[in-house]
Amino acid sequence: TFRDARIDWTITAEKVATQVAPLFLHSDIVLTQGFIGATEENESTTLGREGSDFSAAIFANLLNAERQVIWKDVQGVMNADPKQYTEAQWIKELNYREVIEMAFYGAQVIHPKTIKPLQNKGIPLYVKSFLEPDAEGTCIHNQRVADLPPIIVYKAAQVLVQLTSRDFSFVGEGLSAEAYEMLSLLHVKPNLTQNAAISLLCILDDRTDKVEAFALAASEKFDVSVKKNLTLLTIRHYNEEILQKLTAGFTIVLRQQTPETVQLLLEAKG
Repeated sequence: TFRDARIDWTITAEKVATQVAPLFLHSDIVLTQGFIGATEENESTTLGREGSDFSAAIFANLLNAERQVIWKDVQGVMNADPKQYTEAQWIKELNYREVIEMAFYGAQVIHPKTIKPLQNKGIPLYVKSFLEPDAEGTCIHNQRVADLPPIIVYKAAQVLVQLTSRDFSFVGEGLSAEAYEMLSLLHVKPNLTQNAAISLLCILDDRTDKVEAFALAASEKFDVSVKKNLTLLTIRHYNEEILQKLTAGFTIVLRQQTPETVQLLLEAKG
């Protein structure tokens, strides 16, 4: 689309090789734009969300850069949003996979499409602060990083939509597929789903029109209940101490857990 274009890597590589690379023969610095591109028919288009960072990654990949630096108003990547968690701490280094996982769960970090061109060529990405340009920042690379702090992601204003089989038959692949098709038609991506024997639980952003439309469509095949004013908490590299600390004062409505990641749907007590 005009707001989320895909890259034609062959043509882009040719353009960079013939129009950008030669400029470095005369200067160590080349100033160019990002975010905006063109189709084969020369119609203007854009790269969508985080398109400027993505543009830099494209240039870095095609020019075989030693590194890419992204300048932000924070000292680097934090283990939580400081506005949501006052004890958020700076992370010195991460690997590409960890950043992609963080973005998947809703952290406001580097978009995965920016990471991929760098990962393909092993180019490190530095996230630094333009307020403190001499500070170290965060280095994102291809190596495993041990001893990461718990990485915390809050998503407020969540809704739990529960779809229950009317005849108490198991919710198998067929009924689940129908529910996902309803969500797809509404352009809604659930933040978390969980299957039980006779029900499917979907956690969605509280966009009233979308939630109501989904509940109405699903009510033709399921009994539907909706629960609002919830928070989805995701913690990677969790421990029991941080779990108890962050869930104090909440009722855990739903829980999904792996050895690396726990997701908790929370409702404030009282």
